[in-house]
Amino acid sequence: QVQLVESGGGLVQPGGSLRLSCAASGSIADSNTMGWYRQAPGKERDLVATMTSGSITNYAHSVKDRFTISRDNAKNTVYLQMNSLKSEDTAVYYCYYTTPYYYRYGVTYWGKGTLVTVSS
Repeated sequence: QVQLVESGGGLVQPGGSLRLSCAASGSIADSNTMGWYRQAPGKERDLVATMTSGSITNYAHSVKDRFTISRDNAKNTVYLQMNSLKSEDTAVYYCYYTTPYYYRYGVTYWGKGTLVTVSS
């Protein structure tokens, strides 16, 4: 069992910045992928950015030039630095954790989400 706790969401003006954090606890695999998905009102949940424990990153095209994902593997924590925020970034952001197929055939967990609102 893995628990994911997000923090850092809130209200920010367009062009502003915000940093999200997600701390994982429980049965953490040495090899894993952590990151962030988001779901805007009326939209599907979509990938924002992920990062493997081996430091391989993946970004949505819409955020690649503005957001930066990072990890502290010793703390089992993933961060999302969000710069140049736009109104279309408004969404509930969900922390994500998954393991490779060779770890219990792969498992996936989600945080409960943290709301990011970009508005003037």
